[in-house]
Amino acid sequence: MTRHGKPTVIDVYQRHGSWWADQRGDRLVEGDWLDRFCALLPVGGSVLDIGCGSGLPIARELIRRGFRVTGVDGASTMLALFRRNLPGVSAQLSDMRQLSLGRRFDGLLAWDSFFHLSPAEQRAMFFRFRAHAAPGAALMFTSGPREGTAIGALQGDPLHHGSLDPAEYRGWLNAADFTVVDHAVEDPSCGYRTVWLARRRI
Repeated sequence: MTRHGKPTVIDVYQRHGSWWADQRGDRLVEGDWLDRFCALLPVGGSVLDIGCGSGLPIARELIRRGFRVTGVDGASTMLALFRRNLPGVSAQLSDMRQLSLGRRFDGLLAWDSFFHLSPAEQRAMFFRFRAHAAPGAALMFTSGPREGTAIGALQGDPLHHGSLDPAEYRGWLNAADFTVVDHAVEDPSCGYRTVWLARRRI
């Protein structure tokens, strides 16, 4: 599918997902944030990895730590890599904007995926997060550092990145019954990502 003649984010990862996964590699630069996320989960808890990509390194690390991971991704190319890298781990093809699994998880992760949505799509996602979050569940996602749009490129195809204002993120999290636990803007310890960690109120 294309939008106004341009490839969608899912199109781009469908075409170039294997190249992206090779470039991403399996080095875990997110370890400190995963520590904080996992500290909010029960032992052996369930985690929904939204935009799971190839499963490396994050889903693999969660499994190594004893958590039960379910991966979802909108690009079948990425899902095939996930299944190859993590055979036997639950995974399904799903556009996060239509996510409706009918179950709740102890943790939700949308790392380097949520920020590909438009502002309106991001706002709507907070209620999909809530629908899949058990009471007390952890939610962690990456965003831009400030309100705005940036168009990157993956193998020559344009790749959308968008962000709301930080105050608006806090407002939507609160509206969806999440409390912010931690937040860092352009954290140098994990590749200058802007990270949100929140918890569903009990």
